[in-house]
Amino acid sequence: MRFRRVMVAGATSQVGRFLLPQLVAGGTEVYALSRHGGRDKRGEAGQPAVRWLCADLAQSGIAETFPAADALVHIASIRFLPALLPAVAAKGVRRVIAFSSTGRFGKARSADPKEVEFVARLVQAEDAVESLCNRHGIDWTIFRPTLIYGAGMDANVTTIAKLIRRFGVFPLLGEAKGGRQPVHAEDLAEACVLALETPDTFGKVYNLSGGEILTYRQMVERIFAALGERPRFVRVPIVAFRLAMALVSLVPKYRDFNVEMARRMNEDLVFDHSEAARDFGYAPRSFQPWFAAEGDC
Repeated sequence: MRFRRVMVAGATSQVGRFLLPQLVAGGTEVYALSRHGGRDKRGEAGQPAVRWLCADLAQSGIAETFPAADALVHIASIRFLPALLPAVAAKGVRRVIAFSSTGRFGKARSADPKEVEFVARLVQAEDAVESLCNRHGIDWTIFRPTLIYGAGMDANVTTIAKLIRRFGVFPLLGEAKGGRQPVHAEDLAEACVLALETPDTFGKVYNLSGGEILTYRQMVERIFAALGERPRFVRVPIVAFRLAMALVSLVPKYRDFNVEMARRMNEDLVFDHSEAARDFGYAPRSFQPWFAAEGDC
């Protein structure tokens, strides 16, 4: 491989958990960045295959402490990346893969001020990454995944599973007919490996969706089945959803829940990934939720 030393920011994310072993299997020396660090992993020759570095990306000047590397895969929030780029370029990084989100499009018409601000920051960060990478001679690629699942860490599929396990039913607004394409975190990790040294991906942005289109209701039915449960739904009017979301958002880990999330059950959030398939062989699986035990969701 051309890029022998790769930094991974957001290494403990669900994509990171699949990406690290894939990079190591390809003979790459990995520097894994995390706020809490981790335990180094030894390779076959006894040399560190994964070196964990304690790094809070929100800390000013943190990139000055990073080691020299050839490439950076930035799975953490893209809003942190522009501040890091000048320093990592000085450390030798000449290739960057960054993760944004299709939320840039799905939340563009939101009536929720927080979501409007989220979209504005996402657009600003993407533009800044492109500009700074071009200025510093870095070959960049931006991925926009949608509805990531697969490691029990997401706020979509896993949250739905938790609600089903707790209450035995799932609330729907209307027919819940909006299209969805959940994408497995392992497929996104493989996309990073495939695109890393593929020149056709340089200077491009890709939507990365799953390999199957389902309605929102069908997606939830698939989750019921994975839990070994018969699908049971309750239709909830928008007024009740608004009250429920307001109450749920009082819980810190659900503070971003809002009624717009319910409204989108009937909006198509489908994104074409044919360009990724053409340029680097992206081939995501169909929606296959799996929960080994109650603790997994």
